[in-house]
Amino acid sequence: MTEPVLTVEDLSVRIAGLHILQGVSFTVAPTGVTVLLGRNGVGKTTTLRAVVGLTPRNGEVRGTVRMGAQSLLARPTYRLVRGGLGYVPEDRCVFAGLTVTENLRLAERRGTIPAYDKVYALFPELERRGRQRAGSLSGGQQQMLAIGRVLLNDNRLLLVDEPTKGLAPKVVTEVAEVLERVAESVPVLLVEQNLAVVRRLAKDAVVLAAGQVAWTGDAQELLLETALTKSLLGVGTGEPHHASGRAAPVGKDAH
Repeated sequence: MTEPVLTVEDLSVRIAGLHILQGVSFTVAPTGVTVLLGRNGVGKTTTLRAVVGLTPRNGEVRGTVRMGAQSLLARPTYRLVRGGLGYVPEDRCVFAGLTVTENLRLAERRGTIPAYDKVYALFPELERRGRQRAGSLSGGQQQMLAIGRVLLNDNRLLLVDEPTKGLAPKVVTEVAEVLERVAESVPVLLVEQNLAVVRRLAKDAVVLAAGQVAWTGDAQELLLETALTKSLLGVGTGEPHHASGRAAPVGKDAH
């Protein structure tokens, strides 16, 4: 069997005394898109931030996170990024006072050749607006810039948090198309609420509930199981179908 690109085991996160994640365990396949699902507030963003080393200073992280054979939790974020872990945050985090070109230049990794041709082929709008300040871009254009910064460099794994949140339907489609193409060459761990995007992109799914893993398995089978999807996510979609994924009762660790 092919080894997972990311392994998370018994991950627990406390922030300001609150137990956000409680023994979360899952793996990310070395190809395609693995989607992290769940209702609001269950710990999806906290999971990504813990993996990339961005939990707050008043937070406490325990457990094991490995990319391949390399342990991640003890390493600072900048070293993880240099090692091929790409991260697109939920709030995009572009530098509003800098131009598009300046934002991209800041993302260049020392000692590597940035892939501007690839980024501009995926997002021609970024090349056209190179001299425009990032703060004056639309939300969709800022999301393209946030993704483009990561794609300048070679990555072993991409963590992408809510890339279509708040975007117009046309832009959602454009972002989904880009992620679909990106996932052909690099695995993606995606947090996404838009189930149409999930249906298009995701191969595997991990569902969180109350800070724990409640279900893992084939993403397409999950979306076809109306009752299960409604129970876990609060929405129903698709036709009734038997989902063969693995349920982990809330209140117990999922391994």
